[in-house]
Amino acid sequence: MMKTKYKSIYHILIVLLLVATGCKTYKPVITPELKDVPDKFIESGKDSTGIGNIEWRTFFRDSLLVKLIDSALANNQDIQIAWQRIESAKAQLLKNKGALQPTVNAAVSTAIDKYGKYTMSGVGNYDTNLSGNINDKQRVTQPIVQDYFIGLHSNWEIDIWGRLKNAREASAARVLASEKGRQFIVTSLVADIASSYYSLLALDNQLKIIQRNIKYQQDALDVVKIMQETGKSTSLAVQQFQAQLYNTQGYEYEAKQQITAIEAHINYLLGRYPRPVARDSSTLKKQLPEVIYAGIPSAMVTRRPDVQQAALELQATKFDVASANAAAMPALTITPYFGLNSFKGNLLFNAASVTYGLLGGLTAPLFNKKAIEGNYQLAGAAQKEAFYKYQQSLLNSFNEVYIGLNDIKNKRHIQMLKQLEVNELSNGVTSANELYVAGYASYLEVITAQKSVLQAELELNDNRKDVLIALVQLYRSLGGGWQ
Repeated sequence: MMKTKYKSIYHILIVLLLVATGCKTYKPVITPELKDVPDKFIESGKDSTGIGNIEWRTFFRDSLLVKLIDSALANNQDIQIAWQRIESAKAQLLKNKGALQPTVNAAVSTAIDKYGKYTMSGVGNYDTNLSGNINDKQRVTQPIVQDYFIGLHSNWEIDIWGRLKNAREASAARVLASEKGRQFIVTSLVADIASSYYSLLALDNQLKIIQRNIKYQQDALDVVKIMQETGKSTSLAVQQFQAQLYNTQGYEYEAKQQITAIEAHINYLLGRYPRPVARDSSTLKKQLPEVIYAGIPSAMVTRRPDVQQAALELQATKFDVASANAAAMPALTITPYFGLNSFKGNLLFNAASVTYGLLGGLTAPLFNKKAIEGNYQLAGAAQKEAFYKYQQSLLNSFNEVYIGLNDIKNKRHIQMLKQLEVNELSNGVTSANELYVAGYASYLEVITAQKSVLQAELELNDNRKDVLIALVQLYRSLGGGWQ
C-alpha cells in the first residue's frame, strides 16, 4: 500500500515538473520570403550551358599558366588553412555525434572518511559494528572508514526533444559548408593567378612598347641634333626632345618594378619565395571567342561555392534554433554503474563485493530560463543573419555575372577603337617627322605625336589585358575554377 502511495506521488511530481518548467516552446523564427533569381542575365536571351561548367585545365589553354595553378593548389597557404577548417568542422561533428551515445568510463577509486559521532553515518557505523547479525568481514573499520571501487560508470542523456540530434545536424551542415568555403578559395585563387599572369604578360608587352618608343625618340633626337648643327633647328628643340626621352626612359623602370611586384605576388600565391615566373607571351594576343556563354542563373546558383556555402550555413542555423528550443525542455538522463565496492581492501575482489545500480532522472530549468531564452534568441538572430547573407550572395553573384558580360562586350569595342587610334597615331608620327625635316611642322608637333602614340599603345595594351581579366572574373563569377 505504501509503495503504491509513493509511486503515485512520484508520478505527480513528474507531471508537475513537466507542466511547471518543461513544456514551454518559443515562437518559431520567421524570415522574409526569398527573392527569386532572374531566369537570364541579359535581355539578348539565355543558354543552358556556360563557361562556368568548363574545368579550369581546359578553360586555360596556356600550359605554363596551368603549371602555376597546379603548384598553387598544392602549396597555397589559404588552401592549407581551409583544409584545417574542414578538419575542425569534422571534429565538431564527431563531438556532437558522440553526445548522442552513452558515455562509459572505467573507474578505480579509493577514499577515506572520518565520520562524526553525532552524524547518521557515524551512528550507523557504530550500530553496525555492535550488531549480532554480521560477521567479522562485515564490520566497518573505525574511526577511519575506507571506500574502494573498481568498475564502470556510465551516463546517457536520452534525446527526447532532439536537442543533441539537431546539434549534430548543424555540425554536419557546417562540414559541407566548410568544404564549399575551400572550393570558393580555390575558385578565387585560380582567378587571382590567371589575372596576375595576364597582368604580367601585359607588363612584358608594355616594356617592349616603351623600349621601342625609346628607340624612336632617340632617333628623333639624333635628327634634331644634326638639324641644330646645320642651323635648321634650335637648342630649345633639342632640349624638348631630350626631356621627352628622359621621361619615357623613366616609364621603362616603372614597368620593370611592376613586373617585379607581380612576379612576387604570383610566387606568394604559389607558397614560395620570389623567383622568375615562366610565361608564354603569345597568350596575350590570342583571340577570344566571339560569344561568351554564361548559362542560366539557376545553374550558377548550384555551381558557385560561396552561394552554396551560404545556403548550408543557413541550414545549419535552422538546426541551431531547433536545438536551442529543445534546451528549454526537461532532459532525461540515465546513469548506470557496475563494479566491485568494499570498505576493506582485502575484500574488494570478493564475490560479495559486486555492486550495480541505475539512476534515471528528469531535470528541467527553473531559474535559468532567461539564459536559455537568450540562447534561443541568439540562435534566431543568427538564422536571420544567415538568411540575409544567403540573399546577399545570390544578389552579388548575379550582379557580378551581369556586370562581367557587359564589361567584356564594352571592352571589346574599346579595343577595336584603340587599335584604330594607334594605327592613325603611328602614321601621324611618321608624317610629323617628315614634315618637321621638310620645315612644314614644328618640333612640338613631333613631340606631341610621339607622346600620343606611346599613350595610345599603352592603353591598347592595358585594354587587351583587361579583356582577358574580365573573362577570368566572369569565369569565377559563374562558379568555374574549383572543379
